[in-house]
Amino acid sequence: MNAYIQRVIDDVKKKNASQPEFCQTVEEVLGSLSPLIDAHPEYEENAILERMVEPERAFCFRVPWEDDNGVLHVNRGYRIQFNSAIGPYKGGLRFAPNVNTSVIKFLGFEQVFKDALTTLPIGGAKGGADFDPNGKSDKEIQRFCQSFMEGMFRFIGPDVDCPAGDLGVGGREIGYMFGAWRRLTGSYANGALSGKDPLFGGSAFRPEATGYGAVYYLEAVLGHENDDIKGKRVAVAGFGNVAWGVCKKLAELGAKAVTLSGPDGYIYDPEGVATEEKINYMLEMRASGRNKVQDYADKFHCQFFAGQKPWGQKDVDIVMPCATQNDVDMDEAKKIVANGVKYYIEVANMPTTNEALKFLMDQKNMIVAPSKAVNCGGVSVSALEMSQNSERLFWDGEEVDKWLHKIMKGVHDNSAAAAERYGLGYNLVAGANIVGFEKVADAMIKQGRAY
Repeated sequence: MNAYIQRVIDDVKKKNASQPEFCQTVEEVLGSLSPLIDAHPEYEENAILERMVEPERAFCFRVPWEDDNGVLHVNRGYRIQFNSAIGPYKGGLRFAPNVNTSVIKFLGFEQVFKDALTTLPIGGAKGGADFDPNGKSDKEIQRFCQSFMEGMFRFIGPDVDCPAGDLGVGGREIGYMFGAWRRLTGSYANGALSGKDPLFGGSAFRPEATGYGAVYYLEAVLGHENDDIKGKRVAVAGFGNVAWGVCKKLAELGAKAVTLSGPDGYIYDPEGVATEEKINYMLEMRASGRNKVQDYADKFHCQFFAGQKPWGQKDVDIVMPCATQNDVDMDEAKKIVANGVKYYIEVANMPTTNEALKFLMDQKNMIVAPSKAVNCGGVSVSALEMSQNSERLFWDGEEVDKWLHKIMKGVHDNSAAAAERYGLGYNLVAGANIVGFEKVADAMIKQGRAY
């Protein structure tokens, strides 16, 4: 590894010893940049790595809210604005009990490269709160969102930072936060948040975007290998919005997801999560607040494996983790390899530990695609929503889907070309990191050392 890169990684680990997710992400990203850094001494001369691993701004604030019984609770809110060299900060808000500084920093750092990959003019940020929306009433969700926005509204705006949704934050939550933004600012700057309902400035096709984009990226990988998506059997993790979009698009293209997972285990449906009834039931499962994938097995009479993950499932061609970070460790990775899977397509943010990712990438007969590239369809459509808001336009679903397909193919092709250019072969992980880094780093240099 390049000595400059190693020095920065070591420094990050020293300064952020209590933030394992962030350190893991920095090591994965920077560790793949050696050929690029070797070829461009100006990056070290301008301390680009040192500057890039530090957020430009980071905010932490308390979020008091009252439950339906009149009991006051206090959660912690975050917004970390990592880099705005190529555009206003852009990145989702996550509501989950495991949200902390390390999680938000790793997500924000990843977002910088993800947003650069889209070729759209957006910087990287992330935020959220250690609030668990599961089991909360609609009124409790509303009160929390309004209080959260009171802590965040000073730091965002159409030309500054445009948050979107993420885990635990969907259209309902964005709507409540947008309403609070309007009341607090006395304005109708609908570009202050994305993921809104189309009734008040949201983009068509946003709920499907991340899942559909992931499958469009998969199509590009299969095309590179002269392979076809039709008939492919896919192991999918999760059953939320992203997994729903993946299952829906796979079915449309003649493939089928055969697994879903949740905190309670996973289901195996050999006939596939491929009918309209099954795919729509995923939405019901999510809306129920029960957070149990066993409900699917009970309804459709298929196998349920309590307390297990789907990565040991045999007879699958493709693995697509869509759930959460570090879902695939070394033990799970070995199961995937033992089953002869050729395509490992990360969809969730950092679903694979660094050790497991390296192990999978070392397999000669396996193609690994990184989450920052695969799941950037969601933020791409969010950025398109910002463009529509700024011009007071509304594009229909067909138009947005056309742009999404074009963007995702470009992300794959640019990543593949960058890896080839630096003698790395068809290394989509390194290629994506190189493309994202180059764009942001070059913009930082051109804007001066004081930036």
